[in-house]
Amino acid sequence: MNAPADIVRRKPRAISQEAIVFALTAIIFAIFALLLPSFLTGGNLLALVQNVSILGVLGVAMAMAIIGRGIDLSIVATMAVSVAWVLQLTNHGMALEPAILLGFGLALAIGLVNGILVAYVEIPAIFATLAMGTAAYGCVRSLLLEDNLVYLKAAGDTWFKWIGSGAVLGVPNPVLLFAAVALVGEVLLRVTTQGRFLYAMGDNPSAARITGVPMRPLIVLQYVSCAAIAFVAGVIMATSVDSMETRVARSNLVYDVILVVVIGGVGLSGGKGTVRNVVVGTLLIGVLLNGMTIMNVPYTLQNIVKSLVLLAAIVIDSLVNPRDEQTSQQGDI
Repeated sequence: MNAPADIVRRKPRAISQEAIVFALTAIIFAIFALLLPSFLTGGNLLALVQNVSILGVLGVAMAMAIIGRGIDLSIVATMAVSVAWVLQLTNHGMALEPAILLGFGLALAIGLVNGILVAYVEIPAIFATLAMGTAAYGCVRSLLLEDNLVYLKAAGDTWFKWIGSGAVLGVPNPVLLFAAVALVGEVLLRVTTQGRFLYAMGDNPSAARITGVPMRPLIVLQYVSCAAIAFVAGVIMATSVDSMETRVARSNLVYDVILVVVIGGVGLSGGKGTVRNVVVGTLLIGVLLNGMTIMNVPYTLQNIVKSLVLLAAIVIDSLVNPRDEQTSQQGDI
């Protein structure tokens, strides 16, 4: 007769949401490859990854916020206004390097205010960052920017332009920068003490506080880091399309960022997930958008399909990995 310990050891492991999403991505990829002759080409596959690189970079930042049991709804506004200010400063004659420092400083300041509001004023992150995103967009647009759309003019002939428009060995720089940001984010979360503290804070804030985790400084660092990554994403976007449209702060982009994070398996209750989950979620959205674009599917219908895929992934995950009482109380998706 088997001992109880043996029975426990033989219990099959639950399939993770990441594995489900990866399998779904592979199935959709195979269907598009069979039905669309122009899908499975080297140029299109590179374009597929390049088109979602900025979304992926922002997803890494959002994952860091969510793993620490927070969220950053100001991330797109931070990206847009800080980099638009850099472009305007250079267009008015300022040297590129100090303009970048000023724009980067503006992004860090927005992240710092977010962190202080959440950590010390104790405003829920969803409200603090939503208000801060609106305030940052309004203040910078009215006080520092002359127009919503700022073009890359004076710095267009410098190394700055190469960041988003260049390539290394045929691979577009946005793809390489997405990979670099993902690698750095994974190392920060997995190797550093601050990364481990972030998981502990997201998993159980009370236990983390009792064991000596510096909660408030860690929250501030969390949102400053998100703002810094948002600035990098903005530089990639601006140098890819030669401009920055600040009205993107009022678009649905932030919801797409949350989508790629959550659909890959980063739990909204905090303390669960990795950067790898973001990469998987980004690939799924990239394959879907690329295939539908080739088929000339209208933009509104693409949004509906994305929503249905997200809902299907969550339902399948709930069936395969049923929540226990503790995770249900935490509000896990």
